[in-house]
Amino acid sequence: MHTIATAFAGFAVGILLTALLAAVTVTKARRDAAEAQEQARTRELELETHKKEALLEAKEEAHRLRSEVENEAREQRAELKKVERRLLERDERLDKRATKLDGQEKALTAKQAEAVRAAEELAELTARQRKSLEQVSGLSTQQAKQMILEAVEQECQQEMAHLMTEIEEKARRQAERKARNVIALAIQRCAVDQATESTVAVVPLPGDEMKGRIIGREGRNIRAFEALTGVDLLIDDTPEAVVISGFDPIRREIAKRALTTLVSDGRIHPARIEDTIKRAEGEIQQRVAEEAERACVETGVTGLPPQVAELIGKLTFRTSYGQNCLNHSIEVSHLAAMMAEEIGADVMVARRAGLLHDLGKAVDHEVDGTHTRIAMDILKRYKESDAVLHAIEAHHEEVQARSVEAVLVQAADAVSASRPGARREMLEAYLKRLEKLEGIANDFDGVERSFAIQAGREIRIIVKPEQIDDLMSVKLAREIANRIQQELQYPGEIQVTVIRETRASAVAQ
Repeated sequence: MHTIATAFAGFAVGILLTALLAAVTVTKARRDAAEAQEQARTRELELETHKKEALLEAKEEAHRLRSEVENEAREQRAELKKVERRLLERDERLDKRATKLDGQEKALTAKQAEAVRAAEELAELTARQRKSLEQVSGLSTQQAKQMILEAVEQECQQEMAHLMTEIEEKARRQAERKARNVIALAIQRCAVDQATESTVAVVPLPGDEMKGRIIGREGRNIRAFEALTGVDLLIDDTPEAVVISGFDPIRREIAKRALTTLVSDGRIHPARIEDTIKRAEGEIQQRVAEEAERACVETGVTGLPPQVAELIGKLTFRTSYGQNCLNHSIEVSHLAAMMAEEIGADVMVARRAGLLHDLGKAVDHEVDGTHTRIAMDILKRYKESDAVLHAIEAHHEEVQARSVEAVLVQAADAVSASRPGARREMLEAYLKRLEKLEGIANDFDGVERSFAIQAGREIRIIVKPEQIDDLMSVKLAREIANRIQQELQYPGEIQVTVIRETRASAVAQ
């Protein structure tokens, strides 16, 4: 009985707990539902607020756009009104101008009609006047016209002759002045230093005992050296120096470099000599290539065959009257190109011919003929242009110059060779030329004294005034110049100046 009561009580407690748990669950569910409803209402309010704000912004944007469109439309209407007003004003001006032109056209038509009537009256008066003149003079119109034309023609011929003389004299003066300006400008823009070379080279020695080592046992070293280089070694009493003599400048330079290396090294024997000479030959070949490239870059000449470029580089070891041939060729190229540019000639032809004009001098000791002919043969082989070939052929007047560029190369060659300091001669030849120059002048009658000045580029002649008058002075200068041309060989040109003066003196006691 007690157990049943206990069980019944436990069951009642379980029911009670279940009811309480159900009540709590229901309460919680209701509370969650209320919170969910509250959140839904809050969200709905937020959405409504956002919607109102979006509608408000859209209305404001629409209002702004409408205002902008209305402003643009207003401005366009104002602009259209301005354009319309300008068009109306232009139409009015055109109408006025058309009206004015109509009036002018009518006035012009009336003047033309009046002019036609005046021309008819003039023709009638001219015909009557011609008839009256024919009756008075007894000549027909054709005869009178012929007489007038002949008189006018004769007068015009005289005036034309005087005018032609004046024009020729003026053109000659202007051409001479312009030529001097062109040459002076070219010389001013081109200043190339000239190197001085000779047919011998001197190698300094550290001591005279080195001479014996250069000669070697029984002369084997010097014989080997001379055989390999093709030069002569002059070992004499000159202290601490050996002279290298040779006509070929390249061989002389190779020998100088090789001997300098041998002397500085101290080991001198045939095998060492051969190795040193081969090394010097390679250095000279490199120097030739570098000088050829330098010449082409300085002058702007391109497209030269390698064989021709090598000959150009060899000119750096060739001299003429002491003037370095490569520097001379570069200078001639610059001068010819500058003068060609000044007068509107072909600059590239003048530049190329100036650089190549002395090409034959690189091998004239190996090939027979003048250096001009040698250069022509070489360049023809490599298909050089006819214009350049002609300028080269004519630069020493071996043929008559037929182009402006040929004349410019002649002038540039003469300027480069004759300017002061460009060339030098052996002292003995120089003194003999000056002596011969003064002797030629002194051979003429009436010459009192003569002086060769400016390194032989000018000779001044003092004449006896009682034997030579002014006209004879001009003739004497021309005769002396002609004789100098026939009897002397000289670079450049020589100015002959004859001076005639009368002096009167008295002694006051």
